[in-house]
Amino acid sequence: MTWDLFANVVIAGTLTGLIYGLMALGLSVIFGVVRVVNFAHGEMMTVAMFAAVALFSAWGIDPFLAALPIAAAFFLLGYALQATIINPFITRPDYMQFMLLVAVAIIIVNALLIVFGPDARNVQVDYQLESIEIGPLLVDVARLYAAGMALACAAALFAFFRFSLIGKAIRACADNHLGAKVVGLNVKHLYAFTFGLGAACVAVAGCMMVLLVDVSPPLGPYYTLLAFVIVIIGGLGSMTGALLGGVLIGMSEAVAGLFITPSAKSMVSFALLIVVLLFRPQGLLGRAPR
Repeated sequence: MTWDLFANVVIAGTLTGLIYGLMALGLSVIFGVVRVVNFAHGEMMTVAMFAAVALFSAWGIDPFLAALPIAAAFFLLGYALQATIINPFITRPDYMQFMLLVAVAIIIVNALLIVFGPDARNVQVDYQLESIEIGPLLVDVARLYAAGMALACAAALFAFFRFSLIGKAIRACADNHLGAKVVGLNVKHLYAFTFGLGAACVAVAGCMMVLLVDVSPPLGPYYTLLAFVIVIIGGLGSMTGALLGGVLIGMSEAVAGLFITPSAKSMVSFALLIVVLLFRPQGLLGRAPR
């Protein structure tokens, strides 16, 4: 093995990790505000991936162009899901929320199996075979573009929460639910809006990920578990931590595939999770409980 090969693998893992980070960012935003763990998160990403494949197969729409309408549709879907189904369970015990969202996940997986069947599908665009040569390094164009899109969406989300009035209101709900109600904020609407934003994030991540991997219905639970690992490593509720966790997982999977075997990437991810939990139980950027 040469250092050039190692550097290429690390770069590829970092770029993939940024897409992972955007996926986990949606889960972190939802939990940080609504305090509901979306156990159907990976299944929603799989739906977005199939939607991108369907638009490409039917009309030849590039996944980058398809990301905007799919994200808009997922925002509306997430808003409606929170407002109609999840919101009545906000004050109920955690196990009831768990059962509800697991049921949603099972319905999604089986609906995808009915509509698309069990076979894996993908998109084939010209730039998937292109690479940029930077000295001894070779960077996949598709992976680079996808990571750039993920980073741009994450930056837009950060700016939204920091500078917009709705973003500040959502942060107020996350900091003090009762106080937000007292000052007259429509908490139910803001919760639904936040769930919609999280769904839109996972939709864009799905459109980008379909450029890198084939999609099949059983892929959903894997991405749900991966999102949980990432947000726990980064710190539950921490947006920056979600991106950092995604990059770490992406790099660890790539390095594991190089030094061990590609099938060992999940083992390395969970090993990283255990190490983080041993030395920093709240996650790398999470807040310690008071």
